[in-house]
Amino acid sequence: MSSHVSETTKHVLDGFSVVTVLGTLADVLPSIAAVFTIIWTGIRIYETDTVQLLLGKKPIADEPNE
Repeated sequence: MSSHVSETTKHVLDGFSVVTVLGTLADVLPSIAAVFTIIWTGIRIYETDTVQLLLGKKPIADEPNE
């Protein structure tokens, strides 16, 4: 089963991620928040086309279906 998260949700979570990093750097939030941010950022980087291409999970040229 595949679950897809909308782009809006991803952008909101990315925003929370940035706020978490800033809060952690300012010693406002506990370091556990930094761990969650690192995990989320790693997932987002893994999802990029470049990384998927380097890992061989995505073809070099996506051909449109005709």
